[in-house]
Amino acid sequence: MLKKSYFHQQEKGKQYFYKKFLLMKYVLTLFMFALLIASCDANKTISKSRDINTGIKNDTIRIANDELEYEIIIIEPGFNSFLLTQPPRGHYGITFLENKNRMFVTEYNSRVNNPQQFDYTLYPQTIDYQFETSYGYEVNYMLYNYFNFFMQRYNQKFTGSRF
Repeated sequence: MLKKSYFHQQEKGKQYFYKKFLLMKYVLTLFMFALLIASCDANKTISKSRDINTGIKNDTIRIANDELEYEIIIIEPGFNSFLLTQPPRGHYGITFLENKNRMFVTEYNSRVNNPQQFDYTLYPQTIDYQFETSYGYEVNYMLYNYFNFFMQRYNQKFTGSRF
């Protein structure tokens, strides 16, 4: 009799732990599902320029300065996301950005003028970047990052690039 009750208690213990295990599994599954739903919320941060009128809508970025009468419009899906992953404004010096942009604009424009060798859909028109004009930090920062985005996205390599 002693052996029977011992095994009987042992069976009850197994059933108890099995039920507890199923309950924990169910609760854990619900918790993971709730966590998955909560993590689907997208965080969006947009930084605003202090001294230049910058309009951002979807993946279109417009940089304009009425005093110098210039305007840059970047319409490229994914550029905003790329820009958020790049070093912040102030990381590069203005001289560095101007020098890089001179090199990149020169090479870009030479590819526009050579449609037999380079895809004309990637290089549809020249960029009118006057080397003697001081466009300011914001324009040079955005243009530099656009060139990096362009090279990475379309697997292009410009002289002096990091991609």
